[in-house]
Amino acid sequence: MEKIRVMIVGYGNVGRGVLASLRNNPDFELAGVVSRSPERVKRELSDVPVMDVKDIEGWKRELRPDVAILCGGSKDDLPKQGPEFVRHLTTVDSFDNHSRIPEYFATMDRAAQEAGHVSVISTGWDPGIFSLERTLANAFVPGVRAYGFYGLGPKGGLSMGHSDALRTIPGVKDARQFTHAVPEAIERVRRGENPAFEPGDMHTRECFVVLEEGADKEAITKTILEMPGYFAPYRTTVNFISQEELNTKYKGFPHDGLVVAAGSTGKGNPALVEYRCQWGSNPEATANVLVAHARAAVRLAREGRKGAFTILDIPATYFSTLSREELLKHWM
Repeated sequence: MEKIRVMIVGYGNVGRGVLASLRNNPDFELAGVVSRSPERVKRELSDVPVMDVKDIEGWKRELRPDVAILCGGSKDDLPKQGPEFVRHLTTVDSFDNHSRIPEYFATMDRAAQEAGHVSVISTGWDPGIFSLERTLANAFVPGVRAYGFYGLGPKGGLSMGHSDALRTIPGVKDARQFTHAVPEAIERVRRGENPAFEPGDMHTRECFVVLEEGADKEAITKTILEMPGYFAPYRTTVNFISQEELNTKYKGFPHDGLVVAAGSTGKGNPALVEYRCQWGSNPEATANVLVAHARAAVRLAREGRKGAFTILDIPATYFSTLSREELLKHWM
């Protein structure tokens, strides 16, 4: 079996999760890691090829990847890295700013078409798995709205994208953001009301921020509360804490979510569709979904396809290591 050679772009929590996932998928092999901070990564990965992300000709020659999994953040990294990397090879990413996905898709599709490569965007569990579940619920119960809720328990769920957005703010040393679903909103959907929610009606956001010495609390709070697409539409609380407290009280990466849609079938009988997932590690969950999409992306590329794709465009069989016969026998 010819193994798929994967290059990890960016070695943070998601990059570490991708490496762990590759070791559990025998049809893959790690080509190497490219990073803006190669010396830091080399200290952590002494037995893995690590190169500077800017050395494009070098990593193309030395690593010979079939696909790049882009593990950067959606706020600043992926809008720049996505179009740049797809010029050179097939890519997969987890761009998760929902309001900007149509714009990002158009940008990536144009870049991928021009280069003759495949780009699979916005993979993960939301967007990603939940996008598919919402689409299916809407198809199976015509006219229904399908809703996604995150952070179902009392502690909420850690959002990597929103945490990353906090850390891009000047004066912020470290930060984590926990999303909390609004229970009353979930119950309204389950009752079949099909409410027209604003984003802030469904979730609240809780930020825990460690400041650089001398940073302006008031200015940073204002920046957070007014950040478009991330915090401005939501009821957001900002808590300033020490690095020690962040590391001890908020050190895990748990998250969970629910897609729920309620309506009725042709004769007015009630119908309820729900899909729930629970992850002990949000970055590892995202990484596992990225790796499965990398398999699909390479298959599309080997068929001569080009352009941008999402989970909605890809046959489910392309994600699996199993043959069609095995899938029909064991999973149908």
